[in-house]
This record gives sequence, C-alpha cells and structure tokens, in this order.
Amino acid sequence: MSHAHRPWGYQPPEEGHSPDWKLHPQTEAIRAGTERSGFGETSEAMYLTSGFTYDNAEQAEHAFIDEVDHYVYSRFANPTVAMFEKRLAAIEGAEFCVATASGMAAMFASVASIASAGDRVVASASMFSSCHVVLTEILPRWGITVELVKGNDEKTWAAALTQPTKAVFIETPSNPLLEIVDIKMVSDLAHKAGAIVIVDNVMASPVLQKPLELGADVVMYSATKHIDGQGRVLGGAVLGNFEYIYEHFLPFFRHTGPAISPFNAWVLLKSLETMEMRVQRMNSNAQEIAEYLDSHENINWVRYPGIGSHPQFKIARSQMSGGGTTISFEIKGDQKRTFEIMNKLHVIDISNNLGDSKSLITHPASTTHRRLSPEVRAEMGITESVLRLSVGLEHPSDLLRDIDQAFTS
Repeated sequence: MSHAHRPWGYQPPEEGHSPDWKLHPQTEAIRAGTERSGFGETSEAMYLTSGFTYDNAEQAEHAFIDEVDHYVYSRFANPTVAMFEKRLAAIEGAEFCVATASGMAAMFASVASIASAGDRVVASASMFSSCHVVLTEILPRWGITVELVKGNDEKTWAAALTQPTKAVFIETPSNPLLEIVDIKMVSDLAHKAGAIVIVDNVMASPVLQKPLELGADVVMYSATKHIDGQGRVLGGAVLGNFEYIYEHFLPFFRHTGPAISPFNAWVLLKSLETMEMRVQRMNSNAQEIAEYLDSHENINWVRYPGIGSHPQFKIARSQMSGGGTTISFEIKGDQKRTFEIMNKLHVIDISNNLGDSKSLITHPASTTHRRLSPEVRAEMGITESVLRLSVGLEHPSDLLRDIDQAFTS
C-alpha cells in the first residue's frame, strides 16, 4: 500500500512481530493492534493529546497530504484510538475500523457518508428509535428517499430493491423486539441493486454474529453496549473494507468530527480483552431466563432469538452463535401493572442502557421509543405492556428469583 493510499493515521503492522498462523478472535481481543512506546509498557498507553508536533515544516506539509505516516490531529486519528480500531477490526474480520464518539454517530455517518440528494436508501422496518428518526425524518430533508421493509419475505425485499439503491440498513436483532433479518438473503438482493449493505450489529455483538461473513459490506456498533459493557463510556465504531472506509467514510468523518476521545477509546480497548467471556456468560443467563419467561402464566409472549417460539428462530440459528443478551416480553396487564412489576425488582435496575454487566430493564414505549408516534410504535409491536430486559452477569438464580417475586409479591 503506497503512502498516497493510506488513510489519516494509518499505521501498517510491524514486520516480523506477528505469528505465521491465523489467531483466534479471543487472542486477537488481547493482542491485536498493540503498539508499545519506548518504555515497553505491558498495558496499552493512553495518549491524551489533541495534536502532534513535527520535526520541520516540510514534515507537517507531507503529513497533511498523506505522504508520510504521522499523526496530525486527534480528531482525525490518535495512537490510542488506532489501537482500539485495529483490535476491533481483527475481532470482526474487517479490513478497517473507525471509532466514533457514540453508536448513533456511527450509524448516522455510515449512511450519510455515502447517500446524497436523489439517492435511495432501503432499511428494515424494526429498529431503534433514533435510527428511525435519522432514516425517516433527517435523511428525507436532504432529498434522500427512504423505504422501510417489514419482515423477511424475499419477494418483498426484492420488490423494494428493483430500483437502484445507494444503501441498505439492517438492524438485526432489532431493538427492542429482537426481530431477525436474513443478512445473506438481503445482501444478495441489495448487491444486485448496487447497494452497500450496512448492518447494525449492536444487539448480537461481535461475539455472536459476523455480518461480513454473511455478505454485508459494513458493520456498525454502539461500543457503549457489549464492547464496554460496564456502563462507563460512550463510543461507536464503523467497520468495512478499505475502499468504503477510505473513499467514503473517512472524508465525511474528518470534516464533520464525530471523533471518540482517546480516554474512551482506551477504556474500550481494555474492555475488548474480556468481551467474549462477558457476552458468553450473559448469553447463557439470558437463555435460561427467556426459557423461564416463555412459560410464565403472566406473560403474553417472549421474544428471544434463542428459543423456538421466536418467529425467526431458524434464521437466527443460521446466522447467530447464540440468542444474545437481551429479551423482550409483553406482560398481561396495562402500563400501570407493567410499572408495578418494574418497581418491585430488587436486583435488576431500571435503565435504558443494554449490554451491561448489570441486568437492566426498561419500558420502551415510555423511554427508548417514546420519540416515535403511537402509530409507529403500534406498527412495530411496542405496546404499553412490553418490557426489554438486558441480562447481565449476576447469577441466574438471583435474577430468576427477582423476576418471580416481582410478579407474585
């Protein structure tokens, strides 16, 4: 790769320091991207700096036109941020990763960097409320046509993709009802329409689903969730091939400034070391709790990709290695009854976050999806009695007992 084709802050791997075999993702989560300073520190260094100096004016000039490998400004690239990006890219199996200040910064930039007035975007209909606002309110103001597609029917998706399309945005599993979209099927159809396929992989995490292996072009994350997974910092990430990142995403990113702080990137970098263990334990806990809730007499239905009652169970099993860490369910009763149950919980906290080491529950209709109209919420299936439970690392016996006493006390 020539200097002229390296993105800002790109550092090639060191020669002679990598094994001659493909490392397991768990090993990559510990080792990938590490760059030590002259002090030879064990833990990765934190570079809390806004800018960088140059040996001379000529070096500064060449750095700004990418003719030398030199960090320019932490809004563009930073050594600590770069370590996080390289490590996450290695885990995901992506050519390149760019970290952002939040998950929504990643989501917005992933689409906005490639769509212009007159372009067309197709998206899965079930999604997080802020994603819905970006796609159905903000982008149309820029002259971008957006079409939402419900479900997994191949003919419906094919009909939506009969016209040239710039991007297809898929959130799977979706937030909060955990609907599943067939990534391979949609990707095959989207590519025939000339579209770049972007998958919001937040709910599955890099541990349980690999969208790039299923045909997607781009993966985005709210790193706030499972990647940090401990309720400390905000962050996001966009991963894809070099052409997408360099030709589309980085120019948009550089000039609009959704950069992550080096401190947040350092926290996320260290969190990657334990992400697989945390997610696997949370997934195991969630599976046990979902099975319990699925037969509960006070619950109308449960949505969890790991149990057979999920409408897209077969698709979930084909593209996910586990059901995930989040469960949605509808209780028998109105909003007042729903709030009563939430308020009786002792171990599980009421919070709108998810993917955390602590179990958290929220009422989407009045919190995360309140911004949407009642009609849109009804169309998504988000009723006044729906709860979203993010299962943490507590012992499952305590979580089950907490849920049981909330229903019976």
